Amino acid sequence: MTDGKIVVPAQAAIGQVDAQGPMIDPFGRAVTYLRVSVTDRCDFRCVYCMAEDMTFLPKREVLSLEELDRLCTAFIEKGVRKLRLTGGEPLVRKNIMGLIRSLGRHLDSGALEELTLTTNGSQLSRYAQELYDCGVRRINVSIDTLDPQKFKAVTRWGDLGKVMDGIRAATAAGLQIKINMVALKDVNEHEIVTMLKWCHEHGHDLTLIETMPLGEIDGDRTDQYLPLSTVRARLADEFTLTDIPYKTGGPARYVTIEETGGRLGFITPMTHNFCESCNRVRVTCTGQLYMCLGQEDMSDLRAPLRASEGNDLLNAAIDEAIGRKPKGHDFVIDRNRNQPAVSRHMSVTGG
Repeated sequence: MTDGKIVVPAQAAIGQVDAQGPMIDPFGRAVTYLRVSVTDRCDFRCVYCMAEDMTFLPKREVLSLEELDRLCTAFIEKGVRKLRLTGGEPLVRKNIMGLIRSLGRHLDSGALEELTLTTNGSQLSRYAQELYDCGVRRINVSIDTLDPQKFKAVTRWGDLGKVMDGIRAATAAGLQIKINMVALKDVNEHEIVTMLKWCHEHGHDLTLIETMPLGEIDGDRTDQYLPLSTVRARLADEFTLTDIPYKTGGPARYVTIEETGGRLGFITPMTHNFCESCNRVRVTCTGQLYMCLGQEDMSDLRAPLRASEGNDLLNAAIDEAIGRKPKGHDFVIDRNRNQPAVSRHMSVTGG
């Protein structure tokens, strides 16, 4: 990187799809969606995601922005059409807009259909217009409550007012916003209707997410877990929900709410997993490729990435990993299995 600008190797600038076609896993699913964590660091400490006293990765283990660009480009050349940047909080990564601006070249070439990110909204006031200028058109913002005090309690370090300022800036910049809300028993379950009405009033989609057993946290996830089947049944008592085939490339199943005219998504890894149509893989900020969020199996892409300036070793590692993508995950939350199903935190794999 020079003065905040990523220097793109000639081979990475091509942006053409590999002649071998899309990546196909052992179950015939085409892998066209890549989620990349650009940092494990975050300026929040959400109670279902992190312990308050986190130990973050040494910087030498984290991929540089140039390495992240090269890795993303390799996947795009192998058929990825949607790229989502995650964290931690992606916008706290130093010079992150240099990476986003560089990756935007794949939108210009037509090789990439969408470049997007998931954010907690804390940095949106600063970056919203620049995100739009780089080709980002849609973002996910994680908000679990509209109550400022409860927001502070859930995020530990977050400021709801600052997030709301960011959402207004993103809307003004032309970004389409989807709100992600983790449904938490006895925490925000009675605020879901309020969130739904607020989102639809402001033109935002809402997606509800079941908490997932990822990483040790300061508490018991069985106390947090709220099945979305229960939530949907409650909502159906007040609203008219109609299933629709709308897709954004991710795992959410959507309905329309007749009374508000808006969309509501459900991400249900526990009550109804979405594995049969999984088109996604995830890369951590250290270059570990996870073929499934709910499995420990991974492939190290950092070593081949750093072993050669060419991509032959990297491409071979990607191909080998896709060849063992599992059929699905084994998430369980109950009193008999109080340990996380996966030891790594969500912030490491990417939210």
